[in-house]
Amino acid sequence: MVQWLSQGVSVAGVAEGFFWASAAVLFYVYVGYPLLLLVLAAFVPHRRARLLADDRLPPLSILIAAYNEEGNIGKKIQETLALDYPPDRMEVLILSDASTDRTDSIVRSFTDPRVRLLRMKERRGKTHAQNEGVRACRGAVVAFSDATTIYHPLALRYLASNYQEPAVGAVSGRYQYFDPDGRSPTGSGTIAFWNYENLIKTFQSRIKTITGCCGCIYSVRRDVYTDLPDNIISDLVQPLWAIKKGYRVVFEDRALANEETTQSTAEEFSMRVRVVSRAILGLLSVAELLNPLKHSWVAFQLLSHKVLRWLVPVFLLVLFASNAVLAAEPGAFRLLFDLQALFYLSALLAVGLPMGRWWRPLTVPLYFCTLNAAALMSVIGVLRGRRYVVWETVRR
Repeated sequence: MVQWLSQGVSVAGVAEGFFWASAAVLFYVYVGYPLLLLVLAAFVPHRRARLLADDRLPPLSILIAAYNEEGNIGKKIQETLALDYPPDRMEVLILSDASTDRTDSIVRSFTDPRVRLLRMKERRGKTHAQNEGVRACRGAVVAFSDATTIYHPLALRYLASNYQEPAVGAVSGRYQYFDPDGRSPTGSGTIAFWNYENLIKTFQSRIKTITGCCGCIYSVRRDVYTDLPDNIISDLVQPLWAIKKGYRVVFEDRALANEETTQSTAEEFSMRVRVVSRAILGLLSVAELLNPLKHSWVAFQLLSHKVLRWLVPVFLLVLFASNAVLAAEPGAFRLLFDLQALFYLSALLAVGLPMGRWWRPLTVPLYFCTLNAAALMSVIGVLRGRRYVVWETVRR
């Protein structure tokens, strides 16, 4: 820096360079990449899987991971049994991660032969429970769900019908979040963000393959499933292993899963830190997919949609700091700095005051900041050796 200054390069000049570089990356991540996918997808014919008749649907096992879900598990089992899928071709396995409440006894109270309880000997987390569940299940297709997720009646049929194409190794459904009483401080932000994410997955799937599934509604061929370490997030890494084995991963937007938003900023932040930390470790476990010489399209997606996303908070900090230097003089940079400051101030106000209940758009800045603060903490945590294996139930 001293050498640059001695050569006539001003502090403002350096700050402006950092400002435009960080702005360009942020624009690409949130706007440029989705627009590029949109353009590419426009040249690919859109074909939906035709729904199969009952006698052509594959045997399917739905695995529901649960830890202390006594308040939800009974209703979840009832809703699952009522889904439109041939009863003789479906089984429901509840994977109790050594629950300490009434979860297990509630599951055992069901007399339907399709319902089975698989209790873990010790609490080792969702991925371990899924590994055990796949070993114990009978279906040719395995679907994964959470105890709080509500499926569209045809969701399983939509997922399974995609497997009539031999090249398909895994199929993801679609998240749709809802805020039942409008009290979640990040509710509108969560809904808006995941609608945006679903749009990106739609484009990725039309072009070739998606690179990550929706955790509460996705499926995989049983003979394609790969055992994963306990600290790896399965809904990202399981489809990546399917890709490594030569299969496509499809996004089936008609297979809808409704999930309630978290009800506090702290819950959302904690959940996102755990998810992103496990995702980073998961991607590192299949790092060869980041090699553009071997996996050009997949590497491009992972770098654009995962790696750069996790680094967004770094670029946001650089953007803000460089803009602060440039805001010393009146003009466009001063206006941009004021807009940034207003954005972050609105997020802080939404944390401390119930302003989001009066004007819902205020929850969007809060969710954006929560998401990126969690990403920053996740990156730092992974670098420091932090690992997340088990989870805590936050909704009852």
